Amino acid sequence: MTIAVNNINKRFGDFVALNNVSLDFPSGELTALLGPSGCGKTTLLRIIAGLEHPDSGQVLLDSEDASARHVRERQVGFVFQHYALFKHMTVFENVAFGLRVKPRAERPSEDQIRRKVKELLELVQLDWLADRYPPQLSGGQRQRIALARALAVEPRVLLLDEPFGALDAKVRKELRRWLRRLHDDLHVTSIFVTHDQEEALEVADQVVLMNKGNVEQIGSPHEVYNHPASPFVYGFLGNVNMFHGRVHDGVLASGDVQLDVPGHDSVQNGKGTAYVRPHDLDVERYTAGAEGIVVKLRRAHAIGPLAQLDLERADNAELIEAVMSNERFSGLQLKEGETLVVRPKRLHVFVDAGAAI
Repeated sequence: MTIAVNNINKRFGDFVALNNVSLDFPSGELTALLGPSGCGKTTLLRIIAGLEHPDSGQVLLDSEDASARHVRERQVGFVFQHYALFKHMTVFENVAFGLRVKPRAERPSEDQIRRKVKELLELVQLDWLADRYPPQLSGGQRQRIALARALAVEPRVLLLDEPFGALDAKVRKELRRWLRRLHDDLHVTSIFVTHDQEEALEVADQVVLMNKGNVEQIGSPHEVYNHPASPFVYGFLGNVNMFHGRVHDGVLASGDVQLDVPGHDSVQNGKGTAYVRPHDLDVERYTAGAEGIVVKLRRAHAIGPLAQLDLERADNAELIEAVMSNERFSGLQLKEGETLVVRPKRLHVFVDAGAAI
């Protein structure tokens, strides 16, 4: 099923939750709605489900206006953050619930229900827990059962609202890999809400970045991470260093530092900001006359394959974060308090919050 929303507006009192949002969700793909709390992503999901109504705009399911359709008529499966399982029902009965409450004319026979539930529990790899009750399960198991229950009614759309938000980091990582594999098997058009950048970039086919009720950027994980469309997107997706200054004739002047910014040769004394990822900085010992940003090493955290360096600029005391391999860090034998020089290998510049190189 294809999903589209056209010119969706939603306010709660004076708060603008969604500001004229239009989006297409491709059939069979997994789309992440990503952004900070309060950006409108859950409101949009609930409007698509029919659990919330927009002030204006349309929800289109397979090109047909579904705005007036009741939630039961939209063939949507919904998975909440906090499982929403019935504690007094076994795992089997929880998954069967949606089938048992169908109108009599559409309701499967008991044999069909048993077969369907067994298939779904095998799909989520929890068939051995059919007779248990939700309080006897771990958080990860409960979320997989909630997903099986949503799939039982054979939804044309699967909507997931922070599905792994209540779980610890290790279980989250395991479950998002499992969700990706499950989606590759089923190809149900799916939309999931998250504020976790790593989760969205790892799981989704398409990422929609939202901020204050607006869509900032839409693209594949690779596109939004490597070609951010706005300062918000760059700052939201992973760690980043910012260098504020003035751009003039293709050069950004930031304190005592001059950075070449190709593509902005025509800018004359414009306010600009350069964004540099920690892994896009070269770090070396300082020698007299060395070009680059002079810094002092304030702290090094070298555990595992990467070393994280906290560096203080000599000209304005701002902190810079750099990352290098632990092998290179050990080879350099850097000491805290030592003077170093860093050079951006790759930077991204926004001038007056406008076009980016």
